[in-house]
Amino acid sequence: MATLVVATTADPASAGPASALLAMPGWHPGPSLAGGDGGSIASYANGGVRLLQHGISIVAEDDLDRRWEAATGEAVGEVIFLSKHTAVTNRPALTVHPIGVPHLREDEVPPQGGRPGWAGLPNPRIAPWFRRLKKIAQEHGLIPEFEVTLEATHHGPVVSTPTMFVEIGSTEEHWRRQDAAQVVALLLWEGLGLDGGDGIGQWDRCGERKKVLLGIGGGHYVPRHMDIVVKDGVWVGHLLSGYSLPMEDPKQQKTDNPANGVGGTWKQAIKTSFEVTKAAFPGGEIIAHLDHKSFKGWQKNAITSFLAEENVQVGKPADFF
Repeated sequence: MATLVVATTADPASAGPASALLAMPGWHPGPSLAGGDGGSIASYANGGVRLLQHGISIVAEDDLDRRWEAATGEAVGEVIFLSKHTAVTNRPALTVHPIGVPHLREDEVPPQGGRPGWAGLPNPRIAPWFRRLKKIAQEHGLIPEFEVTLEATHHGPVVSTPTMFVEIGSTEEHWRRQDAAQVVALLLWEGLGLDGGDGIGQWDRCGERKKVLLGIGGGHYVPRHMDIVVKDGVWVGHLLSGYSLPMEDPKQQKTDNPANGVGGTWKQAIKTSFEVTKAAFPGGEIIAHLDHKSFKGWQKNAITSFLAEENVQVGKPADFF
């Protein structure tokens, strides 16, 4: 199966790593694909990797995996998007994250692509690539200037195959940094085995270590989940920050089940994220890890009760090793 790496010329933090990757050996032009804006999407091939480059917002081209398969007859196994990252702190950063907006209601319009209530299959490479990205950034002198971090699940576009975003943040100056672009390109080069190696993060080669973290709660940069994922051997699926768990205070309503009476789309977000994480890691042991300090007592009780109803295992940090 082919791996799609998707970039856009409209974003310097996407175009830079794509150009650095294409400057490495083995690439040749591939077929073009019709773009959603009426333009043409160029492609380049190297082994089993296909780099697609369009000219609009990175979240605006839905179903590129299905469209590639329909146009070429080539099955797609995973998609990796290259993009910019923005943050109010303006701190330089390299980030990795799964995608989706599982908390949105059907009548809501996703602000950055995707489909309400949808979460993409998380790419199993997320955790291994996050750890490798930290090492490459360290080797190339970007740390401590750049923070290397996971982000919570957010935004689109819609895809049907395991997906992840790799981003450079957080200002125009950083998006155009050639050293950051080169680090991301090296991550792709090594991670996809284009260097002649075995690649990094293939779930079907992981042996016996098959515990997968499903993060629930915390801020956008999920620090308490990241404290676990940073250690070798841990895999990660979706990471749901507090804003992706809308919960309506039941005002201490008395009930035998703490989850009853707590409105909001938090159950939808958890259930959807658990199901696609399980699908992305066949045979894996999916363990929910709660950021307990980010919840009020009634919220934590409701979530743990719902997870028990759904037969989702809840674990402490030690349970992942």
